[in-house]
Amino acid sequence: MADLFTTIVTSPLARKVGVPQPTMLRRHTLGDPLVEGPVLVAGGGHFEKSLVARLEQTGLNVGTSLEELDGRLGALVLDLSAALDPAELTALHALGAPAVKQLATNSRVVVIGTDPATLTDVAQIAAQRALEGFTRSLGKELRLGATANHVLASAPAPADAEGGVWSAVEFFLSGRSAYVDGQVVRVGATPTPEADALRPLVGKVAVVTGAARGIGAEIARVLARDGATVVAVDVPQAGDSLAAVANEVRGTALQLDVTAEDAGRRILEHAVSRHGSLDIVVHNAGILRDKLFVNMSADKWAAVLDVNLRSIIRMNEAFLGDGGLGDGGRIVCLSSIAGIAGNRGQTNYAASKAGLIGVVQAGATQVADRGITVNAVAPGFIETEMTRSVPFATREVGRRSNSLQQGGLPRDVAETIAWLAQPGAAAVNGQVLRVCGQSLLGA
Repeated sequence: MADLFTTIVTSPLARKVGVPQPTMLRRHTLGDPLVEGPVLVAGGGHFEKSLVARLEQTGLNVGTSLEELDGRLGALVLDLSAALDPAELTALHALGAPAVKQLATNSRVVVIGTDPATLTDVAQIAAQRALEGFTRSLGKELRLGATANHVLASAPAPADAEGGVWSAVEFFLSGRSAYVDGQVVRVGATPTPEADALRPLVGKVAVVTGAARGIGAEIARVLARDGATVVAVDVPQAGDSLAAVANEVRGTALQLDVTAEDAGRRILEHAVSRHGSLDIVVHNAGILRDKLFVNMSADKWAAVLDVNLRSIIRMNEAFLGDGGLGDGGRIVCLSSIAGIAGNRGQTNYAASKAGLIGVVQAGATQVADRGITVNAVAPGFIETEMTRSVPFATREVGRRSNSLQQGGLPRDVAETIAWLAQPGAAAVNGQVLRVCGQSLLGA
């Protein structure tokens, strides 16, 4: 999204004097290869052989040593899930440093480990926990649109996590994860059903609240592109825009205030009566009423908590009750890095978005036995109409204060949600995945 600052820093004069240039990120397009360039898979971990086989099946040039591959690397996958002691991390430097020097523009680094929370040996826990610090730091060092992310598999039966590990690795390697950097995904041992690689949501019915514009509209588009039938929900005041989005994605529109006591029941009835089921719920609807805490009115405080948090708790009672989401259903909530790191003037908003993380953590344990997952996405600075109205200096600091040195797009949030909604993400539950370009705010 062009503005005066971007025009200045990308001008020929700025380039000549060495002003850092944001890289145009590689984003997902149907038909594009998973990775542009050869892929190095190394480390000798539990998943190395299966990942090599799966990557080769996609048509990529895959090797287990740099000597096997020519040219700049499109991706580096380091599988250290079998490391038992910090001394074994010497392989991390020996394998990783030369390979990182060979990374191409918009390349990917994925580090695979074993979830320390599922281990008991102190040395092994230390070795595996070290990988997170490494990955987050490497993400801050990479340039030219490259990203580094971390996948953790549950012990003690790594083979049971193979499908989930592949799904997470595939997401991080793809253009879907363009604005996801320095993040950690934990993969459980839940079986992951196979799905159409191009349209993994075929046959699914998805509800998106706040779908009339911005991020919500883009979520509806991406879910529909991936095969889902979409029910677009928003307030009656946005009826025209809502109808336009619903028509565009060939779904249906439901005009509804999510704070209504019966909102969940009405959404469920609409989805089932019009489309036969409800499989995916994306809680995107939300509002801002920013003010310093001491100057904030009681009405502004209550409105944000009601729309952004309490309404979701009420709706989930219907979605997770009898006749609601079936086995294998998905709930994805829109949190925010404000809910993780806080933000000046947003005590009500940050409280609501932090509360959503609590909803996700609690909900995940309540429905895991039904194969239902409850996760959240926490966007950072995303280019929307709302951020366009932010004062110039504040806006530019937000844009540049991340490892990718630019703001994200609504599509980046939508792609991450679409992945969490896929059958392949069945082993990812109770987690918050940041879409922030590895913002300097928070973890």
